[in-house]
Amino acid sequence: MLTFALSKGRLADEILEMLRKLNLCDLRIDKDDRRLIIESDDKKYRFFLAKPTDVPTFVDSGVADIGVVGKDTILEENRDIAEVLDLGFGKCRMCVCGKKGDYSYLNKTTLNVATKYPNIAKHYFESRHQNTNIIKLNGSVELGPITGLSDVIVDIVESGRTLAENGLEVKETIENLSARLIVNNASLKTKYDDMFSLIEGFKGLVEEK
Repeated sequence: MLTFALSKGRLADEILEMLRKLNLCDLRIDKDDRRLIIESDDKKYRFFLAKPTDVPTFVDSGVADIGVVGKDTILEENRDIAEVLDLGFGKCRMCVCGKKGDYSYLNKTTLNVATKYPNIAKHYFESRHQNTNIIKLNGSVELGPITGLSDVIVDIVESGRTLAENGLEVKETIENLSARLIVNNASLKTKYDDMFSLIEGFKGLVEEK
């Protein structure tokens, strides 16, 4: 049996649609369904929906053989997993953002950065040899520059509408993001034939788009 760890939230519908197209299962999200783990009728596959930040942990540990999660989570969690395929949906960007027209942050000795992604932010600015004070926020990080808590933010940008409505703009793009197929390194060796067949199936769906 192969076990899948799938992201809840914004990626879930697309993930489940791909599984249905591959005839792996007809798993649907039902608000009244309290099952945590669901098996396919033929008992070949097992699936569970997890918080996105937990998916790399499940795959790294071997509890799950395969996972689907956003590139942002892969970068932030930095787990020992193999990223095997860009699934091509959930596209957005990880960006440095700040007040519109203000580039004074480039000359700061120590830059105050508000973010939900402290590891990504730290790694990015360290690569530029820029000292930072990373401020972890869990809510609307746009409040950082607006309130004066931070000089800039590091956050996911899709349309950019929220930034524009609050007098902010993208300053730099750190990484282009999308949903990725990840696998456990040991499973890739011990269950190679089954894993290869699945990966090729996902590749075929991506190429059809």
